[in-house]
Amino acid sequence: MNRTDRLYALVEELRAVAPRPRSARWLAERFEVSIRTVERDISALQQTGVPIWAEPGRTGGYVIDASATLGPAGFTLDEALAVLIGLGTLRNSPFRHAARTASKKMLAVMPSEDAARTTSLASRVHFLESEDEAVVPTAFAAALRADRVVRLHYQDGTGVESVRDVEPLGSIGKEGQWYLIAWCRLRDGVRAFRGDRMLSVEVTDERPPRRVLRPEDLEIAFGRLRSVLGDD
Repeated sequence: MNRTDRLYALVEELRAVAPRPRSARWLAERFEVSIRTVERDISALQQTGVPIWAEPGRTGGYVIDASATLGPAGFTLDEALAVLIGLGTLRNSPFRHAARTASKKMLAVMPSEDAARTTSLASRVHFLESEDEAVVPTAFAAALRADRVVRLHYQDGTGVESVRDVEPLGSIGKEGQWYLIAWCRLRDGVRAFRGDRMLSVEVTDERPPRRVLRPEDLEIAFGRLRSVLGDD
């Protein structure tokens, strides 16, 4: 187990037994490290703002506030602000409900002063959006994560409606528009379906065959394609 994983595991171990303490010796045996290593790890967690304290005595040890988690509690102000801004860009996306609850959860587990400061700074950031910006159905997100064949009632750019059985492969966001990339059984090939043109989305019980999305399937004439997990 590397140090980052161990830090998370320490927090979760202490949360699981809170408000009872765990001794440094017990934690050292649990994670197969030295007592000194545990003490250094606890000190590092405390310095990032995780509410851990030591209870003295023969039955004492380290105790954590059970509501604490490592991630948001350890964010810097700029990091927390960046997360809120990023989630705020999803307001009209198919992921908007999850983005809203994620924002609330992050602020709820941050130290109250940090959460208030982050919220204050975030209130100064605004987005200039088109008044007629389309809202994508949240069922788009369900289609993307379901690993099932999806039945789309779809309207193309000319207004023609059709029903398509598709096998979702991924998604692309571009200038406020969201596209579901899928293998279309009607066209027997990879197609992009604009989210705001989906009249209805039905996730079926059928599992699609495994398909490999090739780089050439995503060749787009305008712009550079970047993964959401891509490096800077």
